[in-house]
Amino acid sequence: MGLNATLMTAGRSLELFTAGIQVSGQNVANANTPGYVREELNLGTNTPYEAGGLILGTGARDNGIRQQLDYHLEQQLHAANTDAGSAEIRSEVYGRLELILGELGSGDLSSQLNAFSASINEVVNQPELISNRQVVLQEGAQLATSIQDIRANVDRARNGLTSDVKGFVDEINGLVDSIAKLNTQIVRQESAGLNGSQAGGLRSERLTALNRLSELIPIRTVELKTGSIDVHSGSDFLVLNGNSQHLETETKSDRGVITNEVVFSKTKASFVSTSGELGGAIDARDNILGTFADDLDTYTQAVIQEVNLIHASGEGLKGYESVTSTNAIEDTSASLNAAGLGLTPKHGSFEIKIYDQATEATITTRINIDLDGLNGNDTSLDDLQAALDAIGNLSASIDNRGQLTLSADAGYEIKFSNDTSGTLAALGINTFFQGKDSNDIAVNETLKKDPFLFAAGLGNGPGDNLNAQSLATFFTKPSGRLGNASLDDFYSGVTSQIASSSAAESALATGFNSFHNSLSGLRLQNSGVSLDEEAINIMELQQSYAAAARIISTVDELFNVLLSI
Repeated sequence: MGLNATLMTAGRSLELFTAGIQVSGQNVANANTPGYVREELNLGTNTPYEAGGLILGTGARDNGIRQQLDYHLEQQLHAANTDAGSAEIRSEVYGRLELILGELGSGDLSSQLNAFSASINEVVNQPELISNRQVVLQEGAQLATSIQDIRANVDRARNGLTSDVKGFVDEINGLVDSIAKLNTQIVRQESAGLNGSQAGGLRSERLTALNRLSELIPIRTVELKTGSIDVHSGSDFLVLNGNSQHLETETKSDRGVITNEVVFSKTKASFVSTSGELGGAIDARDNILGTFADDLDTYTQAVIQEVNLIHASGEGLKGYESVTSTNAIEDTSASLNAAGLGLTPKHGSFEIKIYDQATEATITTRINIDLDGLNGNDTSLDDLQAALDAIGNLSASIDNRGQLTLSADAGYEIKFSNDTSGTLAALGINTFFQGKDSNDIAVNETLKKDPFLFAAGLGNGPGDNLNAQSLATFFTKPSGRLGNASLDDFYSGVTSQIASSSAAESALATGFNSFHNSLSGLRLQNSGVSLDEEAINIMELQQSYAAAARIISTVDELFNVLLSI
């Protein structure tokens, strides 16, 4: 039994050392393969036996080929992937927003506002010059164009992120399918009685998919005894007990832009995380850019409404022969403060003047706007039209779009003053700007065609600059629509906040990337292939193989001695 046992032990050793060399060869071959995890042949001592009062060993046995992987480190790396992915996208979007705003350039919005304000001051200084009024219209148009351009660029950036979200969802679904398929293959291979060996190549492929998935969305993984891995994101699952779940996008509209919402395909739960590249893209689109769009609208609405409120009570160098409101009302029977106008009228009145070009006589009529909510007789557009139509040498009508048109008889002009209700500005009559927000702000088309209608005065002749003075001082006055900040202060606050948030997000991205790189370095030390170590292992295995072969040769010589007796 002794020589036979020795021969069997040596023969088994040759098999083990051959397998060890093969494993090292596999490691060397994949030293530069992305995501490859070093494999190792685990050896154990075989069960000894008793013979002649001695307990003799029976050599070594293999306990399987297994990957050298720190699962706790992998979980940390997945979390770092997620944090770095979202921070990188947010930092990039902040940088893009700063470029859109162009605050370091000479054509930024603050400069445009200052130029518009300066042009009005020129009218204050020389109100009789029509050229000064033309410059006001030009600068106002440039300001409106700049605002629209900024909004258009922000909307384009949001549209781009919506496309990115769709691309990320498609990639996530592909990775989920790949992981589910690899789970099946790994379970099949590892359950085939392979002495505890792992399907290293398949596991490395799955690990690569998990790493990429963790860059896109936050994940938690649980490895089962079968070798399969369950993958969760938030409170929902992506891969669970052989089942998989995709993400879906549902189209919606947000702030005038077509966007998408991400939901889980089976549970229909919303994906709400702001982590990972997917969460970062959604957060950047809806919160970073979306919030700026809201701020830009707030700023623009303040410009439109405050300028129009002042302008609507003033007079130009001439009156209107005909004027149509730029804003429409769908339900003309509704009270004006419930008609859905951008600027809500209030209880008050305004004056309308009918000027006789021949006699230079002016007849002034006060129009009361009843919006006190009492007696059920609040003023509607229909009521206003009837009151105006009753004025001599003036006709008033409402078209099928809900716009009010006032027309003077031949030889007469229409002028306005003392609007305490805000009705004229709300409807868009005798206003400087038209539009409701940053999407459509523009100089009133009627003014653009006739600069003489620019209301610089209050009806005291060509040298009257009283209304222009009110317009000029508005820019530096606190506005209730802006939280009691001036236009300049509000916009400066918005841009300063963006700059500080951009710097903070950039620093955060740098920190997350540094932490991620540190973890990746640890993973490389634990699971990567060292060619020097593999060379040493191969040399040791080669020497061990030679020793085992020498044992076989020795046993063979001993058998020959026995046979020769």
